[in-house]
Amino acid sequence: MLFSVAAHATRIKDIARLEGVRDNQLVGYGLVVGLNGSGDSASTQFTVQSLVNMMERLGVTVDRDQVKVDNVAAVIVTAQLPPFARAGSTIDVLVSSVGDSENLAGGTLLMTPLRGPDGNTFAVAQGPLVVGSLAFGGEAAKVQTNHPTVGRIPGGALVEREVPFALGDLQSLTYRLKNADFTTMSRMNLAVNTAFGPETAAAVDGGTLRVKIPAAFAGRTVDFVAALESLDVVPDSLARIVVNERTGTIVMGEDVRISTVAVSHSNLSLVISESAQVSQPNAFGEGKTVVVPDTGIEVSEQDSSLVVMKRGVSIGDVAGALNAIGATPRDLIAIFQAIKAAGALHAELVIL
Repeated sequence: MLFSVAAHATRIKDIARLEGVRDNQLVGYGLVVGLNGSGDSASTQFTVQSLVNMMERLGVTVDRDQVKVDNVAAVIVTAQLPPFARAGSTIDVLVSSVGDSENLAGGTLLMTPLRGPDGNTFAVAQGPLVVGSLAFGGEAAKVQTNHPTVGRIPGGALVEREVPFALGDLQSLTYRLKNADFTTMSRMNLAVNTAFGPETAAAVDGGTLRVKIPAAFAGRTVDFVAALESLDVVPDSLARIVVNERTGTIVMGEDVRISTVAVSHSNLSLVISESAQVSQPNAFGEGKTVVVPDTGIEVSEQDSSLVVMKRGVSIGDVAGALNAIGATPRDLIAIFQAIKAAGALHAELVIL
């Protein structure tokens, strides 16, 4: 299928982000308990060691050789710390098994510190898992739906440390385009200066815009950011064709253009079949019965047609011309590659 992507105005908040306002990744190692015999096996040494260490911290002395972890699973806990998250707020966590546990359903995550890249603890996770799957079976059969070794805890982590970011103390803001482009940056710069006055914004490069906070918004940085991010900008993009050879998917942008080119398309079908024939000697004759292979080859080729596409045609003309010669999506991938090799395709060809 071919889709045409039309250019429409988009809010600044959808194409750019404010520098410093972003998520932060957290990770931690913990234990899930309360499993119904679906935990890690005794051969998973780090689970046994973790359980023994935890029991000793709780004041319980245990013999390592006597510990069974059938109802315990070692897990990695991950989370995203959103911007402006304050101490005491909660965030969702994802719990994934790292041992040989087969099912985390019904388990409870014990208190697990979640650390950032700097090693500091920013949140602590604990609570019952929501797995949303099942896995049952015996020696000869097993039934499983979804993925039973990964679960979530909605609101399962309590934020303990805040990421410092004083938005109200800033005198200027820096915006970065998600997809750097000089044309889009120029339009964004013009839109901000038109709305808030000249010299409010200045484009640093194709992906960075520096914005001064106007005097009218002094002390009201949040209001200024809200007003700025609601401005409409028409983003520009490279002419690009994206093809996925595995699925036969083709997506073309509206700015795709080609030079005058003639395209001939022909389907070649090659069928090779193998069969066996039995060769027997005459009655009362000497010899042995043998199997003789027989290979059949059939080649068929459909009538080809030559279509001339004129210079500067639009995506609709390209689609219509290629459909006229009966090209399938997988054929179109080969056709676009050939047009690109001929130097007639004025677009970036991305093959996934």
